Amino acid sequence: MSDEQSTKIGLLVDVTGEYFTGRLIVGGDGAVADDSGPRIGQVGSYLSVGQSDNRTLVTVERSYRVADKQGQSAHMVRLTPVGEFSQEGKFNRGVSHFPTSGAEIHPVSQQDLEQIFAEHSGVGYKVGRLTAFNEVEVYLDASAFFGRHAAILGQSGSGKSWTVTSLIQSALESMPQAHIILLDMHGEYCDKDVDGVTARSPFPVNKVRSLKAQELEFPYWLLSYSELCELIVDQADENASIQISFLRSLVMRLKRETNEHLDLGHITVDSPVYYSLDALIELIEDANAKTSDFGKTKSPLFGKFDQMLVRLNSLLNDTRYDFLMKPEMRTSTESLAELMKDLVGLGQPKASVTVLDLSAVPFDVVPMVTAQIGRLAYEFNFWNPLCREFPIFLICEEAHEYIPREDIPRYREARRSMERISKNGRKYGVGICVVSQRPHDVSETVLAQCSSFICLRISNPDDQEYVRSMVPEAARGTFAALTSLSKGEAVALGEAVPMPVRFRVNLPDPPPNSTDIDYAGKWSEGGREISVENLVSNWHKQLR
Repeated sequence: MSDEQSTKIGLLVDVTGEYFTGRLIVGGDGAVADDSGPRIGQVGSYLSVGQSDNRTLVTVERSYRVADKQGQSAHMVRLTPVGEFSQEGKFNRGVSHFPTSGAEIHPVSQQDLEQIFAEHSGVGYKVGRLTAFNEVEVYLDASAFFGRHAAILGQSGSGKSWTVTSLIQSALESMPQAHIILLDMHGEYCDKDVDGVTARSPFPVNKVRSLKAQELEFPYWLLSYSELCELIVDQADENASIQISFLRSLVMRLKRETNEHLDLGHITVDSPVYYSLDALIELIEDANAKTSDFGKTKSPLFGKFDQMLVRLNSLLNDTRYDFLMKPEMRTSTESLAELMKDLVGLGQPKASVTVLDLSAVPFDVVPMVTAQIGRLAYEFNFWNPLCREFPIFLICEEAHEYIPREDIPRYREARRSMERISKNGRKYGVGICVVSQRPHDVSETVLAQCSSFICLRISNPDDQEYVRSMVPEAARGTFAALTSLSKGEAVALGEAVPMPVRFRVNLPDPPPNSTDIDYAGKWSEGGREISVENLVSNWHKQLR
């Protein structure tokens, strides 16, 4: 730490393993902060506790006044220890040498705080500035943030989209060879055209590739067997068990017959290899109608697949599912390589950020599509002998919509896919970031594996308590601030920061396509004329 020439501003009067209580000197030279810093005793500001050669950094959690025995007003502060400085001046998280009552309290200079973040400034991953010390820039440990999983949490309107955009833009500036996959659930980060008005992605043109699910195509033959059953088998059907058993044998047969010309080794029911859906339906129809003795004797499978065939035909006749049921590009096992390239940014053109626009995907298959994306991202590096040379980061926007906390059957595969990344992805260079406005509804397994948290304003008590339980090191005062954070202001905790820190996120430039709608202006002056015929036509054609 810097030379202790600063004026003593108080003394500790009580010390516990959780927090300290200090009494500030009122009226002395040290009662006024430096012009560039916060007021002494301001909640959220930093102070230093010194005793002998030990220096402990603390944050002010509470500021209040009490009357002493002489009837004088005493300025008291409750302090939360966050770390300590070694004799060489290096900052270390946690406290191993606790001060005792009577230890001196000193202000913390801008240089002291800059020194704390200097350890993470090597890559230059700058994300914002301290709220209480605006001159101090906040840097994240990029390897810890991207490699050990992260979560960005905050209620609607707190600035999550802006934060995600800012973090990616900063990453591209400091690490231009990044490999980021962003699941865009509402078209906030992609290129799109609305009535002739083009909205561009907020990321550099030469670094981003925006792809709609319909353009990329996630074909049926990439589904795991359990996902295929979920798609076309009605579990309420009394013949469901027969359908599942027979379907397994058909899929195995078609996968092996279709790929005999390829040297693929052992093919299983979950192998990502092509087979014809038309051929599968034909085999099911034959079994469903099979009779003998000129129609007098019905086979054991006769009529057992009626509901399955109805569901299959319904999916095939709905154009919204064409990217899944009627692929035009992914019609052979060999086409899988091109899909993998497009997914991770190695296709043409190459990109550091792949934005997958899922806004037009039918809600009932969103979990299935996200499950495929998560599985493909994981498998890419699982089978990649150079996985340590090609780390991937998957950002799951609106994660509560497909990675729920509850074990719901239709979300099971998506949840399993993302939990697999959270538990094992780190070994193969696959990181995940959960972005959600309802952390209480997100898989506990995924959040528990996140080592870094960026929390924006959270008012819901259930969400606050859930996040607090996920972050054991969080100080009570730090989380108490979650309800008072302004838009774009955040609290960062975990391995990516040297200490829990409240900071203002750098404004993204340009911002995402998620600006709040101006209700007051549009309702006062009126907006552009709406063509109801046009919107109904878009609805019929499933165009957005």
